[in-house]
Amino acid sequence: MIPVERLAIEQGKPVRSKPWNFHFHGPDEIGELEKEYVLKALDSRKMFRFMNKREESFTAQLEQFYKNRLGVSYALAVNGGTSSLICALAAAGIGPGDEVIVPAYTFIATAAAVVAVRAVPVIVECDDTLNMDPAAFEAAITPYTKAVIPVHMRGVMAQMNEITAIAKQHGLTVIEDVAQANGGSYFGRALGSIGDFGCFSFQHYKVITAGEGGMVVTNSHEGYIRAGHQHDCAFQFWGGDERVDTIPGENYRMSEINGALGLAQAQKLDTILGRLRQNKQRIADGLAPIPGLALQRVVDPAGDCGVSIVFYLPDSRAAGTFSKALQAEGIPNGTVDNGGVADRHIYRNWDYILNKRMASPNGTPWNCAEYKGSVSYDPDMCPVTLNYLRRAISIGLHQRMSQEDCDDVIHAIRKVAAVIIG
Repeated sequence: MIPVERLAIEQGKPVRSKPWNFHFHGPDEIGELEKEYVLKALDSRKMFRFMNKREESFTAQLEQFYKNRLGVSYALAVNGGTSSLICALAAAGIGPGDEVIVPAYTFIATAAAVVAVRAVPVIVECDDTLNMDPAAFEAAITPYTKAVIPVHMRGVMAQMNEITAIAKQHGLTVIEDVAQANGGSYFGRALGSIGDFGCFSFQHYKVITAGEGGMVVTNSHEGYIRAGHQHDCAFQFWGGDERVDTIPGENYRMSEINGALGLAQAQKLDTILGRLRQNKQRIADGLAPIPGLALQRVVDPAGDCGVSIVFYLPDSRAAGTFSKALQAEGIPNGTVDNGGVADRHIYRNWDYILNKRMASPNGTPWNCAEYKGSVSYDPDMCPVTLNYLRRAISIGLHQRMSQEDCDDVIHAIRKVAAVIIG
């Protein structure tokens, strides 16, 4: 029988004493290629993408990269992930009087984008994938529902077969939020290419970064042109299709500097993901099986981006105890929801959504004349999601982790589990 090791939190020797020097995925790979492209953009003195020919524009080349990678007909670079969602919603004709279903666990930007086009977000439960529960989505559909936004959280894909089948049955637009799963796939299909629109983010925290930036992809010509109008109030002037009526939009254009950085980073996407996936697989293999500890369900492990590993404890008290003990062993981690920092990825911390608050109290999505439905919010309205989040422990993974680093994670989790779970 293998003796149980004394935990570091109880004056035992920690598994790991060397520092955990891993930070961000894309930014940590910035090197000579990024410098070359950005300096070339600066030397051109043409920061506005439409001043350049398409073959000379870094932003246009980044769009082409995503068209090729995803196998889609159209790609539109914008200045952020939230902007990409707004453009997709506007392109789909979503507006006052409409409801859009979103998961209870996603960054607040998903719901904020819905409100930005003056539609009503409807919040539904997530399941053990930590993504939208298809059954909860179907149960929330009303005569006012016009779209659904499945989010691929923490690099793990939503259950798109079920979600798209339900959406098709009810005639709903599917807008994939791929902000946290750039490069992921679902049974061989690239995330973002499955729904009617796919929306990406290149913000600092994402797999690759453009500093700030985003991308809208679609196979709809009209959808692409309408998204273009939304991202540039003079888009028609720069080459829009006159057969598609113009709509007033905001200016969400991507600059050539962001395009240059994004294009350089895009060429490193597969290398980053390959290492992340190897590391996650090694850790997952090393943790199976541990009685009382359940890994997050991933419906297609091959398509997982591998940016984090999440596992569940039997209850929130055990999760809190386990997390502190694991931290003492030298492995940074956190419970996903512990009632501490108001994590804006959790719906109960979406203060302005729950309070139906806009810049002006008049004509909001919830009280405008066009809206005939009735949606109410409550901090406890999604107990299943909260239960999973309170029992979940997450460890962020990095492409530069060595096999030794991964083995430290395995050793520490097994060591803590032997004492706390038994």
